[in-house]
Amino acid sequence: QVQLVESGGGLVQAGGSLRLSCAGSGRTLNSYIMGWFRRAPGKEREFVAAFSGTGGDPFYADSVKGRFTISRDNARNTVYLQMKALKPEDTAVYYCAARTGNSPLWSYWGQGTQVTVSS
Repeated sequence: QVQLVESGGGLVQAGGSLRLSCAGSGRTLNSYIMGWFRRAPGKEREFVAAFSGTGGDPFYADSVKGRFTISRDNARNTVYLQMKALKPEDTAVYYCAARTGNSPLWSYWGQGTQVTVSS
């Protein structure tokens, strides 16, 4: 079973950048399909970005397309979310998640990291 730990959140001004990290332990992350989700205050959790497969192409929510980039470093067993041109509406707790290729369910989650974008 894989364990996920996010880091890199913080307070940033609108227009700024942050890079979130998701470090895996227990299993190698390249065995999983990896993704990022977020939950804004008073809202439900929403999809942000993910890989289409264990070695697949990335895809993004429309709200972040062109501003966020998901990437992975298999040597470090880490997945990243580079966020640029941040907006106040990007304020949320960001979660890393993993699922196996034969299940549509995101079974493994990190504890989340807070991102706050000030206007």
